[in-house]
Order: sequence, then C-alpha cells, then structure tokens
Amino acid sequence: MPNSGIAQDIARFGSISSRGATHPGTAGRMNEDAYLNRPDLGLWVVADGAGGHQSGEVASAAVVAALQDIAAGLSAHAMLQEVRARLETAHERLRDAGEQRGEGVIMATTVVVLIARDDHFACLWAGDSPAYLLRGDVLTKITRDHSLVQDMVEAGMITEAEAVSHRQANIITRAVGADLESLDLDKRTGPLLPGDRLLLCTDGLSKTLSPAEIASLLSLEQGADAEQLVLAAIDARAADNVTAITIEVDADEPSTTVEVH
Repeated sequence: MPNSGIAQDIARFGSISSRGATHPGTAGRMNEDAYLNRPDLGLWVVADGAGGHQSGEVASAAVVAALQDIAAGLSAHAMLQEVRARLETAHERLRDAGEQRGEGVIMATTVVVLIARDDHFACLWAGDSPAYLLRGDVLTKITRDHSLVQDMVEAGMITEAEAVSHRQANIITRAVGADLESLDLDKRTGPLLPGDRLLLCTDGLSKTLSPAEIASLLSLEQGADAEQLVLAAIDARAADNVTAITIEVDADEPSTTVEVH
C-alpha cells in the first residue's frame, strides 16, 4: 500500500515475525503515538500520549526510548524486571518534567508491553491501549482498560456499547507520568502456541474497529498485518492517532517451555 501514508516497520527473529504501523488519523492531529517492534529482544511496546495533556508525544517517545536499548539475552524474569524498572524511571522523569513546566501540567502516556520467551508471554500495561490474542478463530482481549468508562461498565452504570461513544471515554485512570506517585502496572501471562497471532494497539484502532473486524483482519491467510488494521481504522474515519503491532508465531515451529513470572 505505497500511498497509504502509514509509517510501518517489519521485522522477524526466529519463529516470530512482527509488523508495526502508525498513522496520525483523519483529524489532522499530531501523532502522539509511539511503538517499539523488537522481535530480536522478544519485546514489543505501544504508547499513546494521553489526550488532553501537554506534550503527549514527548511522553510516548520517552517510554519507547527507555525500553529500546535493553540488552539482548536477558532471561524472561530479568527482562520483566528490567522493563518494570525502566517504566518506573520514565514515570518519575515525566512527573518531574511536568512539574517543571508549571503547576498542574501532566506529561503522560498509556503503555502496553508484550514480552515473549519461547512458549510463554507476559503482558504489562497502564491505560487503555489494549492487547489481543487470536488463537484459532477465537479473539481474546488480554488487557483490561484502565479507564473511567470501563469502571462504569463493571459497575453496571453503562453498557459496553455505550462506553465507546461516552463523553468521558477518553479519561484514563492509570498512565506513565500521571499524578500518582508510583506507577501501577497490571500483568497477565500465558502460553504461546504455534499459529498464535497477537495485536497491541492504541484506542484509535480499538474504538474504531469492532472485535469481529479485528479478528477478521488478524485471520488473513497471508498473515497478521498491522498496516491493514491501521488502514481499516483510517477508512472508518478514525479521528484519533492509530497505531498497531501485529505479532505472529510460526504455525509449524516447535517450542520449549520457559516460564515468565
């Protein structure tokens, strides 16, 4: 798709291939998303500079910069600890930078991180940039949104359908650089099987395409393609920035067990 205007990155290492793609959206806004596509490290990151805050693009870029030079060859446990430590440091630096800019200034970003080691994955996140796993024909959302509307859904105040267009849909309750003193990351782990396809994305994609549309695009015979997902969201008139990373595990690749804690 040479004229799509979508910036993309394709990489492969061992049994895993991955693609990253990003687009500023249809509203002519600055792209405040950032991503890291490093199958050689077994590490993928998507960050979405928090809407309505100052310098969201600085915050998302700071998170990616903090993680992009992690050393190769770390064990699963060491990688997980290193990611946590670097995100905590980024959180503190962004809080300090916001305070230096003036009272009430917040420089913040969502983050969703996937770490893969052989036949296991670990996902860490703060905010509402989601991760999905397609296994066979079943799409599972790995993450739970840290957002006001998600809290309202779980409290029975609104429905999932109402949450998408709710006037407070963009209010997140956790972020790197937010005004909470320490960074609170959620974690989910699970097995990786041959043929699995995963997606990390910003809410510009997840709030524009339905789960059925996401599953259909991830299921394409030629393989999971971040650019096609981003283009589909743009075609659907996504006003927000749209970023996606797709990760595919070879269907015929044998695996060995390495636990991620």
